[in-house]
Amino acid sequence: MDRGLPESRGGTMNGSPTTPQPPRAGRRRLPAAALTLALAVMGTMRAPMAQGGLPPMPEWIDVAGATLAMGAGTDPEAYDNERWPSATGTGPVPVAGFLLARTETTVAQFGAFAVATGWRSEPRALAEAPDLPVTFVSWTDAVAYTRWLERALRSTPSAPAVVRDRLAAGWHVRLPTEAQWELAARATDGRRYPWGNEARPDRATYNTTGPTPVGQHPCPECVLPLADMSGNVWEWTSSPYQPYPFTAADDRTGLEADALWVMRGGHFGDPPRLLRATARGAAEPGARRAFIGFRVALVPPAR
Repeated sequence: MDRGLPESRGGTMNGSPTTPQPPRAGRRRLPAAALTLALAVMGTMRAPMAQGGLPPMPEWIDVAGATLAMGAGTDPEAYDNERWPSATGTGPVPVAGFLLARTETTVAQFGAFAVATGWRSEPRALAEAPDLPVTFVSWTDAVAYTRWLERALRSTPSAPAVVRDRLAAGWHVRLPTEAQWELAARATDGRRYPWGNEARPDRATYNTTGPTPVGQHPCPECVLPLADMSGNVWEWTSSPYQPYPFTAADDRTGLEADALWVMRGGHFGDPPRLLRATARGAAEPGARRAFIGFRVALVPPAR
C-alpha cells in the first residue's frame, strides 16, 4: 500500500477487509495471472451480444470540458495522497468533455451483461434488488461490462442519437479516469462535496449499513444532475493508483508494478471524510466487495 492511502471503514485498500489504521508504506507487484486478466479485459475481450437488442441503458449526463484544479489543496480533512507536490496542493489537469452515467451501474444493468455473455460474476452481485448499485464487482468485471455495453450500443439502432454520433466519431465506453470523475463530482469551484462544503445526510448515503437504490437523493445544489457521486458505493476508475501529479498519459504504463486501481466517492458505511470529492481509495483489480461498484463514461479518443 502506498503512503497516504486512506482506509475505508470496513473497507479494502488492498483486496482484503481492513479496520481503520494509519496509512502504511510499501508497494506490491501485481500477480502475473491477475495482470494477464486485467490486460486481456482492457484490450482484447470479445463477448456475444444480448438477444433482444438494447440492454438496460444508463442515462447520460454531459460533462463540459475544463481545466480541473485537481487535488485537495489545503483542506484539513485531506489525506496526504490527495495533495499535489505544489505550493497550493493542487495541479491543473485539462479534461476534455465527455458523458457520464447519471447513476451508478445497477444490478439490473449488470445482470443484462452477465446473462448475455455468460460472464462468471460473483453470485452476490446479482442477488440484490434491481435498482440497487451493483456490488461485489471487481475492476475486471467493470471493465468487461464497459466493453460489452459499447458493442451493444454500436449494434442497435435504438441507441440515443447523441450516443450513436459520438461512437461514430471514435468515442468509447469506459470507466472514467479519476480526473474525469473528480471534475464531474465537484466542477471547477473547489467544493468539498458535490453539493457544497458541508456533509449532508439528505444528499448522500453514508454512516449506515447498506446502499440505497440509485438516484434517491435529490441534489439541486450539485453543478450536474449526477446522483450518488458521494456515498452509496465506492466507484472504480480506469486509473491505476499512483502518487500525484496525475497524468492520463501514464495510466497504461508500468502496470506490472501497480497492484491497486483507484476508487472514488466513498461508501454507505464511511464517515463524511471519505465522501469528499478529492478522497482517493484503491483496491486490487480482483477485489469483489459489498461496498465497491462503478459507473460508466462515454469518452473521446485519447490524443
